[in-house]
Amino acid sequence: MTSKHRAAVLGSPIAHSLSPALHRAAFAALGLDGWRYDRFEVDEAALPGFLAGLDEAEWAGCSLTMPLKRAVIPLLDEISGTARSVEAVNTLVFTADGRRTGHNTDVPGLVNALRERGITEVPAAAVLGAGATASSALAALARLGAREVTVYVRSPERAREMTELGERLGVAVRTADWARGAEALAHPLTVATTPAGATDGFAGDLTAEPGALFDVLYHPWPTKLAGACAERGATVLGGLDLLVHQAVLQNELFTGRTPGPLAAIRAAGEAALAAG
Repeated sequence: MTSKHRAAVLGSPIAHSLSPALHRAAFAALGLDGWRYDRFEVDEAALPGFLAGLDEAEWAGCSLTMPLKRAVIPLLDEISGTARSVEAVNTLVFTADGRRTGHNTDVPGLVNALRERGITEVPAAAVLGAGATASSALAALARLGAREVTVYVRSPERAREMTELGERLGVAVRTADWARGAEALAHPLTVATTPAGATDGFAGDLTAEPGALFDVLYHPWPTKLAGACAERGATVLGGLDLLVHQAVLQNELFTGRTPGPLAAIRAAGEAALAAG
């Protein structure tokens, strides 16, 4: 039996993270009574020292949130194709032979969450924002067959980065000014990847029948934009959908047990949000 029995989420800020609740529930559902999952406040400067101080014989891996998804890459021995394509690692695995491998479960997590809601193919879509989560969203949309994606951004630099990523993924990326973001909801699917409050101003300017919305926030929920779309009958997914599906895949990487306990992870997430 493996001696690995520890995992944690790293990031800054980290106190709000639901990951401990999700993964502890997963370990319990799998009967892994001796496993631990913690959270640690770690920024970019502290990350190398933190990893160096771990006893990797005990550690299965770490979940990584902002601002570490790109900062960790130079510290890895190997990186998956998905993580490399978006230059973002949200899962670090310590292998039995002593290597550090990086993975991205946000991309397949987005895909699986959408498929669960019946969205299995997307010819065209929009993305609000252009950070690390937007990159994962673009890669997920490519997997769902999108050939054209409009990205609403604030800066020319971000626009260029998303256009270049689209070229690598085989997706034609059009960029539009952030101020026109309400127009995004005319697409069959829009993925909103921005911080709380950023899209509130678009809620009053929607078309009568907006397309589906995947808003990656889970607190506060619903966002004003999600609420406005739901009132108009649109399919709406939230950050908990992404968090749950990416955590299932992370748990599989940490434990080697498949499939991951989706129902237990979702129930834990819903309970944690309800508890505030």
